[in-house]
Parts: sequence; structure tokens; C-alpha cells
Amino acid sequence: MRLSVIVPALNEAAVIGATLAALAPLRARGHEVLVADGGSEDGTRDVARPLADRVIVAPRGRARQMNAGAAAATGDALLFLHADTRLPAGADLLVVRSLEKNPWGRFDVTIEGRSALLPVIALFMNLRSRLTGVATGDQAIFVRRADFAGFPDIALMEDIAFSKAMRRRGAPAALREKVTTSGRRWERRGVLRTMVLMWRLRLAYALGADPARLAEKYR
Repeated sequence: MRLSVIVPALNEAAVIGATLAALAPLRARGHEVLVADGGSEDGTRDVARPLADRVIVAPRGRARQMNAGAAAATGDALLFLHADTRLPAGADLLVVRSLEKNPWGRFDVTIEGRSALLPVIALFMNLRSRLTGVATGDQAIFVRRADFAGFPDIALMEDIAFSKAMRRRGAPAALREKVTTSGRRWERRGVLRTMVLMWRLRLAYALGADPARLAEKYR
């Protein structure tokens, strides 16, 4: 099984080089890496081109960018990776083995940063995901290409909507191996403030709020 790792990016020149460089072993084993850029203005595409198999320009919006990357991918399975997130060693083997039994899945996550609250947040993210079968984008969602029907074209919560749709096809593989993601957004806004904001947004979405209006609050 050949993987296509799809990295949606928007003005990520400062971090995407390290993310893509860490994927070099996967490329050496025959997997492909695609960057779906949403119109960056900081040189993201220039940084990415030498380190990816392909860089495409897509309509801005994470769901749209990931769908565009999936449309350009040639692999048997798709793995969606944030531009500030690193996979664990041997991630390709873990994904391939998981997709022999499950149509989709995700990793556990650890959050890098200075705050002592970040490991606690990651712990509860992983627990919540395991109990609900809902994955977040930070957890590096992967799916068999044949089972991929696309992310819904909404401004926020596309990962939750995707998870709920995929649960109807089968339970996710909940890998305990951890991806490592940056806590920069949590720390920039304030960890507690961001945590409360995300709880409120998720609750509002569950109650039927418009994702476009939630995205305005998230920004």
C-alpha cells in the first residue's frame, strides 16, 4: 500500500521545512508527499518544493486544500498532516497495518510547548477521541483512498464532520503511537483561553451553529 501524505499549508514558511524534511524516510520508501497551499504570501511554496513530490495551489480553506491534495494524490491511502506536526518513526507501516482492518484512523497526539497544561490537554484529546470515534486534524487522520468521500466544504470543524461520516463506514484505528504537534497557537492566545474557546466552539457546532460564524470566532 502506497501512502500519499497531504500537507495543507497557508503562510507556514517558518515551520513547513522541518515537517517535510522529517518525511524524507517515507519518500525514500516509495510514498509521496504533497503540499496543498492556500495562497501563501511568505515563501511557503519555495520552501516546500525541494522537499515534496508536488506542491499545488488550492482554494483557501483547510477542507478545500485537503480535498485538492487528495484529488492530485496517487497513493492507495491518504494521510492528512498539519504543517507543524511530525509523524512518529515507522508511521507508514503503522498506517498500512491499520488500514488492513479499518477504513480510516488517527494517531494519538502530544503537544510541544512551554506550558505544563499542554500534556494534559493532549491526554484528554486522545481520551475523548478514543471514546467518541471522532478525530481532530492534529491527530494526522488517514483513510483508504477507496473510502475517502472528501472533507465537507465548511470553514471549521471539517475534521469532526469527516469523522462522523467515516464512523458510518467503520470504526477508526486509534493508534497509541503519537504525532507531535506544535502548541504555538495555544500559547499565543493563552492555553486556558484557547481551551475554553475550543470547548465553546465544539458545543456550538454540536448544537447546529454555522461553521462560518464559528470560524470568525476562532480567528
